[in-house]
Amino acid sequence: MLDHVSITVSDIAAAERFYDAIMQALGVVKVGRREDFLGFGERACAAYPERVYIAIYLGPKPEPDSRRHWCFKARSRAQVDTFWHAGIAAGGTDDGSPGLRDYHPSYYAAFLRDPDGNRIEAVCHQPV
Repeated sequence: MLDHVSITVSDIAAAERFYDAIMQALGVVKVGRREDFLGFGERACAAYPERVYIAIYLGPKPEPDSRRHWCFKARSRAQVDTFWHAGIAAGGTDDGSPGLRDYHPSYYAAFLRDPDGNRIEAVCHQPV
């Protein structure tokens, strides 16, 4: 459904530490970096329409307690666990430790807040 997403952070250095860690845990490549921008994933094109990309720009913090969030697909439950631990170690905060959720019997997810408070999730839909 999504082709690309853009979000903002107020501290690009803190965001870079956090997003480098969680994206590495999910096997997503970093494809761009400037003083006001980070890019992860791959841009879609005619030959690869299934690709997905996230751009992180220097900008305002989200509103406190925002329900807005981004969810990344994980290939395994272990990858969800790694995502959560890497995010905590890189300056994120816990917003729901790894575990099964009520969305369906195999929905295994973890939730973090990045250093600016953006709500980030990783999910694995596989039964084991």
